[in-house]
Amino acid sequence: MNCIIIDDEPLAREELQALIKEISSIEILDKFSTAVKALEFINNQQVDIIFLDIEMPLMNGLEFAKQIPENTLIIFTTAYPQYALKSYELDAIDYLLKPIDTHRLDKAIKKAILYNELLSNNKNTIESNTPEFLFIKADRRFHKIYFKDVLFIEGLKDYVIIHTKNQKLITAMNLKNMHQKLPIDDFFRVSKSYIVNLECIESFDNHSLYIQESEIPLGEVYKKTFFEKYLKGTFNID
Repeated sequence: MNCIIIDDEPLAREELQALIKEISSIEILDKFSTAVKALEFINNQQVDIIFLDIEMPLMNGLEFAKQIPENTLIIFTTAYPQYALKSYELDAIDYLLKPIDTHRLDKAIKKAILYNELLSNNKNTIESNTPEFLFIKADRRFHKIYFKDVLFIEGLKDYVIIHTKNQKLITAMNLKNMHQKLPIDDFFRVSKSYIVNLECIESFDNHSLYIQESEIPLGEVYKKTFFEKYLKGTFNID
């Protein structure tokens, strides 16, 4: 794995570089004094981890984090504790306060390496054309979710609630992106806010689907495709 460091303080960049080299074998590709310069770099170079300051001129770290590729991991490094909650909304791997503790840095790097391995395993599973599960981040942990256990998925703005047979998990992802990660033959979007596991539908009418105790609305836009494609025209519901 590789990384870059973004911090407007020269001494902070040098100290972080020294700490990373001391405790880890990840490659440091470059260091940047502004997020603007770093953005140009990552547009042309694959970067695995970004060590990112927040209070910087031109573009702060939070604004920068919204513009990076989805598979690039962020570890915030800052002197300001008040941004911690916002950092987790951006799905950051960790939030380190300056002066950075070596043990905390080591823990954050190991967490990033583990997450990168999980992403790679999940990608390989999907590309094998025999997907069985995916990993999602919820409550600051990574959860292995088997597709067969998912009942339905509910969208709430930039979050989704994954309803499984045993639990509910909330993760920062919009419903469209979640749908792209699911097996197309098993899951169907039935409204603006819901995706269902077709195997789990227990009954339905012209307006709703029923899965266990849940009533899920069947949107007008999706209704025709649902009946024609997935029910093969067998049913004529008036």
